[in-house]
Amino acid sequence: MTLAFSLFMTEAVLLFSPHCSPIQKLPHKTKGRVHWILQCLCASCATVGLASIFYNKHLNDKPHFASWHGLVGLGTVCVVGVQSLAALPLLYHSLAKGWSLARLKRYHAASGLVTYLLGSVSLLLGICSVWFTGVVGGYTWYLAALCPALSTLVIMSQVSNTYMAKKRLVS
Repeated sequence: MTLAFSLFMTEAVLLFSPHCSPIQKLPHKTKGRVHWILQCLCASCATVGLASIFYNKHLNDKPHFASWHGLVGLGTVCVVGVQSLAALPLLYHSLAKGWSLARLKRYHAASGLVTYLLGSVSLLLGICSVWFTGVVGGYTWYLAALCPALSTLVIMSQVSNTYMAKKRLVS
């Protein structure tokens, strides 16, 4: 579920990239709806993954959230929920009286980037777990660790170039 979470969140953010969006020619409103659908899938994967791990640990009488991966993963799922609720004023602008749409988008992008970074850290901590290092070793482990690291750099670049660069030009 962590990989599906990462895939859906990466694709949801890259929809707005002018260089690599699969739906590049569609209007921004359509991209926003597809982003919303992918983020719902992302939140669903995170919730199902958390619930299944919680249930499995309950069945095996193992401690819950005893590792950094578990703690950061729990925090990430909570932040994804908050980020999803905080995005509602972007869909229904009348909910945010006194806030400009540009400002809401900038805050949403910045907090979304933090959410993405939390998800990437959780994924990397899972890759460093005893179970994963026991199952996957050698060059495969390095490749598995390199994928979320490179994806994070791409997302950070895309979000900062799209939303944060405009603010610097205006100021």
